[in-house]
Amino acid sequence: MADAPGEAAPTSSSKDPSSFLSEIHGAPITVKLNSGVEYKGELQSVDGYMNIALENTEEYVNGERKNRYGDVFIRGNNVLYISADK
Repeated sequence: MADAPGEAAPTSSSKDPSSFLSEIHGAPITVKLNSGVEYKGELQSVDGYMNIALENTEEYVNGERKNRYGDVFIRGNNVLYISADK
């Protein structure tokens, strides 16, 4: 069956979100919020609503570190994206 016009064909390197999140559990990540604020920390948990719990978290505003927190809970409706840090 052909892909719909304008749809990209799946690649062998594409992953579904749940497998990506399970692979990065416990790893350092960056979470960018809709407001532009970024949080960098270790992913401890994520649920079906994309609510995220981080440990050892730092808050960045305009690329500048503003605060350090132990544990942070971020509501999923505020999340723009999640990226794995290297």
